Amino acid sequence: MGGTGVLADVEVVGLLVSPVHRYDGRPGGAVPTQDGERVQRVEVRAGHGIVGDRYAGRPAHRDAAVTVLAAESVEALAAELGAGPLDPLLTRRNVVLRGAEVEALRTELFSLDCGEGVVLLRGGRPANPCAWLDTVLAPGAHRGMRGRGGVRCTPLSDGVLRLGPAVLRSAVPLHPARAGDAVRPVLRRR
Repeated sequence: MGGTGVLADVEVVGLLVSPVHRYDGRPGGAVPTQDGERVQRVEVRAGHGIVGDRYAGRPAHRDAAVTVLAAESVEALAAELGAGPLDPLLTRRNVVLRGAEVEALRTELFSLDCGEGVVLLRGGRPANPCAWLDTVLAPGAHRGMRGRGGVRCTPLSDGVLRLGPAVLRSAVPLHPARAGDAVRPVLRRR
């Protein structure tokens, strides 16, 4: 990305490293334990992912090894469903940001700098929500998170992300007021 791009002050409000898949099979009545997966900092490796995460180093997940979500997406969902505060880390995304229109980062190069080295990422396809969200967040969350479930990313540099303030650099302007908005696919007419 060089020295160009739009800078945005954001906050990393959640980090998750999961060595195993927690939402396996059909959704159940109980939320699977997630002890020890919420962390203060993560180490990202280029072409590999987040050290210790279940998708790190897996060839099938090379272009989706890091998932990023806007906290505002979960807050907007809670307001729409009339639910109390909802925990964004229950979506199982690795990095939860506040103040960034994450959905605008699909297919874009962007970087996060938490003060311990810049982490360069390439936004890819949407991180589509799973049916477990109706169990772990609130009834209707699976449908409500469509179009705002975050972005799957390819890590392009080594670095560290930690909770707290960060600078996000992207080639596209980001609008924090739209951080909770859903992006709906454009339907093509035949």
